[in-house]
Amino acid sequence: MNWKEYFEKTDGKGYMATAGKDGQVDIAVYSRPHVLDDGTLAFGMADRLTHANLQENRFATYAYNEQGYRGVRLYLEKLREESAGPVLEEFKKRAEAVSVSGAGEALKFVVYFKVLKSLPLVGT
Repeated sequence: MNWKEYFEKTDGKGYMATAGKDGQVDIAVYSRPHVLDDGTLAFGMADRLTHANLQENRFATYAYNEQGYRGVRLYLEKLREESAGPVLEEFKKRAEAVSVSGAGEALKFVVYFKVLKSLPLVGT
């Protein structure tokens, strides 16, 4: 699937689930990802539990709920992250424009993922 086109044309809500090395699971609300030309997904992240879990376990799941029971589940593997630079600054600006006040300032990292597998939100 062309993730860039999908996320540009689809409205919805996203949720990212991670787990630390102890197996304890976390889930958090996340905006839709920025999609690079090669299909890599990038998310802005605060210095909170989701980011901490990714330091111990590079795998995550991102669920995107379009409307009702439509959407996708993406199984992800962390590739790399940045804690400074123009991409992070752009994410901060975008977060301030579309989210709650202070959301941009909370972002400390841009984390890049490879999509390992995708499934419908509901079903197989």
